This record gives sequence, C-alpha cells and structure tokens, in this order.
Amino acid sequence: MKFKDILKSPVFARGHLWPFEKRKQQYESDVTALVRKMQEDESIRRDQSFAWNRWRADDRATTR
Repeated sequence: MKFKDILKSPVFARGHLWPFEKRKQQYESDVTALVRKMQEDESIRRDQSFAWNRWRADDRATTR
C-alpha cells in the first residue's frame, strides 16, 4: 500500500459531543448507541471501512 492511498482520518473539534439515543424496544448500551450514531457520519464510515480492509489485506496479520 502506498502512502498516497491512505485516507486522512476525520478530525472533530475538541469537546465534540455526539447526540445519541438508545433504541427504545430493546436493550442497548451507551457505547453501542454511540458507535451506531458515529457510523452515520460518512467520513467516519469511510475511515473505518478503509482501516478494516487494510487490516484484512495485511499479510503480517495472517502469518502469526
């Protein structure tokens, strides 16, 4: 992988609070609700998808 292909991770203002709500019909922890809300942001979704694909393609992870 070349450095030019690496995405810039999103940067948020210091003290940024995510307005999240838990699901009403079933149990959901605060962390799960927060992650679900964060995944609605397209820049975070792209960044996490890129990181996951990069990790899966890494040869060192499979040779251990």
